[in-house]
Amino acid sequence: MKGNDNTAILLIHCPDRPGILAAVTEFINRHQGNILYLDQYVNREEKVFFMRVEWDLTDFQIPREKIEEYFNTLIAIRFEMIFRLYFADELPRMAIFVSKLSHCLYDLMARYAAGEWKVKIPLIISNHKDLEPVAKRFGIDFYTFPINEKNKSEQEAMELQLLKENNINFCVLARYMQILSPEFIRNYPNKIINIHHSFLPAFAGSKPYHAAYERGVKIIGATGHYVTEDLDAGPIISQDVTRISHKDSVEDLIRKGRDLEKIVLSAAVEKHINRKILTYKNRTIVFQ
Repeated sequence: MKGNDNTAILLIHCPDRPGILAAVTEFINRHQGNILYLDQYVNREEKVFFMRVEWDLTDFQIPREKIEEYFNTLIAIRFEMIFRLYFADELPRMAIFVSKLSHCLYDLMARYAAGEWKVKIPLIISNHKDLEPVAKRFGIDFYTFPINEKNKSEQEAMELQLLKENNINFCVLARYMQILSPEFIRNYPNKIINIHHSFLPAFAGSKPYHAAYERGVKIIGATGHYVTEDLDAGPIISQDVTRISHKDSVEDLIRKGRDLEKIVLSAAVEKHINRKILTYKNRTIVFQ
């Protein structure tokens, strides 16, 4: 993905009050920054202000290693802001977790190989060896950690150590058929993206498309969300649906569902990579 890499990105939320937008833009303009993107949203019920702003650092007068300190001192403290600062040339490092289904992995790999995303993918982790040839095809290291009830804690500890050694910033569960432990999740809060094979809330169980078929539904969907300790109830990032009819078989539903899964998962991953998601409580503000 081409573009200006010499930029800074701020994601902000704070109690809503007059003057926030003016203060942030004045801070950037006063120090010779050129604003390239700005979007804001106010939750009127809770009176919370949300904002994403990106600016060119070419002529910016504050050294990048001092921007966070200056912004905190001059702006954030005054407005009780919670903020994160990113730089576009610092590529996030992403780990992919898979089991046996390959459709989501292939879609992620295709976009990565095509250079669509500003991200590094050092490794793929699985509880099976089935998809190792896919990793080799794209030149990515593949690690297998077979998991059962007895070794789950030990295996997850080794996985976490591997992620730490590779400086992984976030994880993507590309139809990884294991439930992560609360301890694992606490190491990556709002940094584990999962694809759910339904439009949440929806049909539970291991065969959702069969259940949907039996129910005679006319729409099926998929949901990309962050993983929390509350199973399948984390902040939702992206969703989509497709219409079906009585003419569709179970196999048709599975095929259409998998098409949705890979599209919705990639959409969620792209938003995360581009630092366009702000999580507040159990919801997300997804900037365009």
